[in-house]
Amino acid sequence: QVQLVESGGDSVQAGGSLRLSCAASRYLVRSYCMGWFRQAPGKEREGVAAVYTGDGSTTYADSVKGRFTISKDNGKITLYLQMNSLKPEDTATYYCAAAPRLCGGSWWQSAYWGQGTQVTVSS
Repeated sequence: QVQLVESGGDSVQAGGSLRLSCAASRYLVRSYCMGWFRQAPGKEREGVAAVYTGDGSTTYADSVKGRFTISKDNGKITLYLQMNSLKPEDTATYYCAAAPRLCGGSWWQSAYWGQGTQVTVSS
């Protein structure tokens, strides 16, 4: 069992930056797919970015490419999401997820999830 706790959400103006963190409750011995998702009111949850801890490979949603960067510490305990050039449409609750498998397919269906952190971007 792995508990995930997100932090770093805040209210910022458009063009600003935030860094989200996701702390795992224990060291992840195996390789995991870890990622960030977001859900805005009235919308479906969408994947934002993911990283496979085994080789560091990353994937991004088209809507955040070039603006967001996912990273992890070498101890595979904390996941980050650096968000730059924020837009009002980035407003959402951001969730962290982790699953002991390769990224790809519906990897999140068997994932551990955090409780979310709110990001609000005003114009």
